[in-house]
Amino acid sequence: MENEQLKFSVFYLNLIENNVFTLKNCSILIIFTTFNWFFEISKWHLLISFINKYSFKKALIQSLASLTTSLITPNRIGEYGAKALCFEKKQRNQVLGLNLVGNFYQLLMTFIFGIIGFSYFIYQHKIGIDFYQIFKVILLCFSVITVFFFITKYFNHSNSFFEKARTFTKKISLRLNLKVCLFSFLRFVTFSHQFYILLLIFKIDISYFNALSAITSVYLIASVVPMLSMFDFVLKGTVAIWIFSFYNVQPIIILSITSIMWLLNFVLPAIIGSYFVLTFKPNFVK
Repeated sequence: MENEQLKFSVFYLNLIENNVFTLKNCSILIIFTTFNWFFEISKWHLLISFINKYSFKKALIQSLASLTTSLITPNRIGEYGAKALCFEKKQRNQVLGLNLVGNFYQLLMTFIFGIIGFSYFIYQHKIGIDFYQIFKVILLCFSVITVFFFITKYFNHSNSFFEKARTFTKKISLRLNLKVCLFSFLRFVTFSHQFYILLLIFKIDISYFNALSAITSVYLIASVVPMLSMFDFVLKGTVAIWIFSFYNVQPIIILSITSIMWLLNFVLPAIIGSYFVLTFKPNFVK
């Protein structure tokens, strides 16, 4: 118990020493969090408006409530079911398809910038890569996906839930896809630069391009590892400690940054979302 209190005191003192709680720094970080979720909610509002004309408030409630209920599922997969309950039964296939589109583009941004950043990181630090092991992992993933594809093809009929969702996504216009892609890009830029701002607050001596390379690498690696969302900061913290160790950044600083990111972008919105969860009346039968 004393050891845990000691760790917390070190963490707290580290925040105080770096003036994290000043009005200026708190305001900047909250602004980034606000824009982060504004882009996410706007993206969902754009998607559900493809079904019908819904208000921005409805998209806000659904986004925050689904975040709260998905925290106990790996990689927020519970978000799909939570959002589906917000709509009538006949619309749930469409909602699943729309959610797939939104998450696909967000993951695409992570992969595009992550691969660029991680490639630069590997080149810069001359990190040895075991391509044979990578090939085995890729082959395993491809095999699992192939087996899953044939299983779903065998068991799912043309009127199945997933088949309807897949068919529906094909109806989404190119213009809508581009808008969703833009919001995903803006959101990725927002939270990655929020991480960079925290590096500046903690007075880390690192160039902008090196910082962005490291940050995008962290998000890339963390995105491919299944993890309960409530423990997301543990995974990102572990990966970030390894990445930033090449720049001689102290682990306590990296853990502080990843914890703050988690508190601002997951815990705070989840607390707000918990109100909507408690007062929400789902459309179970409609």
